[in-house]
Amino acid sequence: MTRAGSQRTLLSLVAVMLAVLTSLGIIGPGLGTPIAAAEPTGSGSGQASGPKFLKLSLDSVTPTTITATSDPYFVVAGTVTNIGDRPVNDISVRIQRGAAVTSPSGLRATLRQDQASYDVNGEFQDVADKLNAGQRKQFSLTVALRPGTELPSGISSIDITAPGVYPLLLNVNGQPDYGGQARLDDARFLLPVLGVPGGDAKAPAAPATPAAPAVPDTPVATTMLWPLADRPRLVAGQPGSPDGQALLTDDDLAGSLAQGGRLDQLLSALESVLKPDSGRDKNLVNALCLAIDPDLLITVSDMTTDYRVLASPSDPDGPTRTGTGSHAAKAWLERLHTLAAGMCVVALPFAQVDPAALAATGDVTLADRALNAPADLVDSLLSVKSVRGVAVPDAGTVDTDAATLLAHHGFTSALLADSAVTTGDSPANLTSTKAPGTPAAAPETGIPDVVSIADVTVPPPAGVNPPPAPVTLHAATFDIWAATALAAIGSNPPTPPFTPDKVRYDVTNDSRAARLQDAVGALSWTALNPLPGRPRSALLVPPQQWGANRDEASAVLGQLDLMLRSNLATARPLTELVAQQPDPQPYGLDYLAAASDEAVPAHFAEPVHQQAQRITELMSALVDVPQQELSPRDFLTPLRDDLIRVLTLSDRRASPAAADTNAQRRQDQTTRTMDNLFGSVTVLPPGGVYTLASEQSPLLLVARNDLPVAIRVRFKIDAPAETNITDIGEQQLPAKGNRSFQIPTEVSDSRNLVIPIALTTPDEVSLGNAVSVSVRSNAYGQVLAIITACACALLLLLVGRRLWHRFRGQSDPADEGFDPDTRQRRRARKRESKRQEAR
Repeated sequence: MTRAGSQRTLLSLVAVMLAVLTSLGIIGPGLGTPIAAAEPTGSGSGQASGPKFLKLSLDSVTPTTITATSDPYFVVAGTVTNIGDRPVNDISVRIQRGAAVTSPSGLRATLRQDQASYDVNGEFQDVADKLNAGQRKQFSLTVALRPGTELPSGISSIDITAPGVYPLLLNVNGQPDYGGQARLDDARFLLPVLGVPGGDAKAPAAPATPAAPAVPDTPVATTMLWPLADRPRLVAGQPGSPDGQALLTDDDLAGSLAQGGRLDQLLSALESVLKPDSGRDKNLVNALCLAIDPDLLITVSDMTTDYRVLASPSDPDGPTRTGTGSHAAKAWLERLHTLAAGMCVVALPFAQVDPAALAATGDVTLADRALNAPADLVDSLLSVKSVRGVAVPDAGTVDTDAATLLAHHGFTSALLADSAVTTGDSPANLTSTKAPGTPAAAPETGIPDVVSIADVTVPPPAGVNPPPAPVTLHAATFDIWAATALAAIGSNPPTPPFTPDKVRYDVTNDSRAARLQDAVGALSWTALNPLPGRPRSALLVPPQQWGANRDEASAVLGQLDLMLRSNLATARPLTELVAQQPDPQPYGLDYLAAASDEAVPAHFAEPVHQQAQRITELMSALVDVPQQELSPRDFLTPLRDDLIRVLTLSDRRASPAAADTNAQRRQDQTTRTMDNLFGSVTVLPPGGVYTLASEQSPLLLVARNDLPVAIRVRFKIDAPAETNITDIGEQQLPAKGNRSFQIPTEVSDSRNLVIPIALTTPDEVSLGNAVSVSVRSNAYGQVLAIITACACALLLLLVGRRLWHRFRGQSDPADEGFDPDTRQRRRARKRESKRQEAR
């Protein structure tokens, strides 16, 4: 064998051996790195790949917040699960700490840092000798805040000596079969420290070290929205009916309203902290404002009586079944009614509509229903007086068209993310000119509480004297870092569009307990870090379809209450926030790229506009009759609501494709219904040929109205040249009834004539289907008149001739050839006959 052949054989053997070792897991793929040297991907690291052998999840932190009066210990509980395909031995965990968060972006960025940044390390504590594939083991660690002269066994110190928000990391090590000892996973979370308790780790009862509470110069003025919203549930294309049952796409809302459901738990959390015996500071209620979607209230109100549910949500025309949530809906609505009576309430835009898509439709009436009507709906259903003039867009950002629409409809304030506004040298430069897809810069220095949007001003109406001041839209800005952390709480957490790209990652890799800790830390950061250039205020805005459960929501409220009691925060009602004078510096809008990507697609705008116009046209023709059970507004408003639901932002972050499908289905159903409504008012076609008794006989027609409301109509008749048909003007058809009409008609032709007849609204919008009426008249027209005139002339001529001859004593030539004797005999017989009768 040659030297080259020997080398090829040796290389082949080495390659085979590497492949075998890799398949057995003894070495890693690629460069053959041993497992012990591999750097695992932690749950919160933000990397694309996940752990391969062990999964570490945080279960709880007790207490969730450290105060000056707390014990100098806290307990961390978690679970280690073997998610690999082989046993893992010698499993242990330890706690690690990073430096306190010093910038608002650090609340998110520190959770993605490498574990080397968590440079204060505790001691490893054993969890299990071995975990086979699929097995799990729970554990708890007791952690001391300050180092002591002699720590008890099993307790590590993380050396916290000053208040702040600290990032912590749980690190799990183990040895998989065929590998070495390695860090296999980690879990990150934030720990807010409002004050460092006194004492030491050796003898907590003896305060060897004084407590160190946080003492900020100025408490943070805090306002928090408490959202209650749900995705649209009512089936589209169902106009109002005096006795009809509501039809829902599914019955999931019944479960959400029932005990243990999402909406029930959000309400229960509020009830637990606001009831008289809760022991909470009464100031807490002043910091809260219920933000309610009127579409949810309408749906729940419909559910309080009997309602139906589609057997298949994808088949709106298919079979239905009885809904099961009437009792839960009634109880939930009564609880909300009681709770709202003592709280601030603000109405959300109807069905979480996208203001940009709404502006693109260009329909004023539709915008009025989506933006202005919600406050009236909430007030009427809950018997409250909600805050007016404040818009709460779901995305936290709007473009210039949407902002102008809000201002045109009387809104003076909008709650926007602090990254959705921008400064500039002049008002002309304020509108963002960034290229599409460019991420927004995360505000670090802080945006004022209220700013004026210089490029959104609505001039006063013309002809008003004295003219009112122009309407300028103000933006009350909320903290995107706290809002991002609040959005991560609960099940199916979204990443809001205002979250900067550089700190985006899949938060579902973290446990719910870890995400709750991050939110509690984010709520506390501003209070603990008074920085130059940042306002001492916080507007806290969770997502409108918030997934927090009762315990999580209560923990958020508890943290806010704790900050109020500790004088780290002060309650600021929403009305006070929006009433503030805006910052003197002009600001402009920065429509965030992520919000643009998640917006309602532009192709829905024109079809929605067309159907909204048809609703307006039909509404103008309907008549509100006092004896009528259903008013025109009650009849058609549900269809206008369906069009608004087409433009909803609900579920677009979680599943854009499904949201598009639902929107298209709603649009199609509403279009079909409008076609049917316009076709329900028509002229009944007469059978056969309609014969007029004379040339001026009226044309008898019957019009039918199948709508449950009366309607004004006009006849549209394309009369042929041979006819003259009088326009009888505007007429009214009764609800669900027929009416006969006599239309004056003149026909100058005896032939069969075809006359097209249709109905329209008073504004000449077509109704129903046109019919063709075949008409035949018994009049002969000009021919009959000529014949009659000739006959009369001939008769007069003959009579005149006879009289002329008689006056002259001459016999009429017409009598020539007639025997005079015969005439005399006839006369004699007549005289004799009369004498006989006289006897």
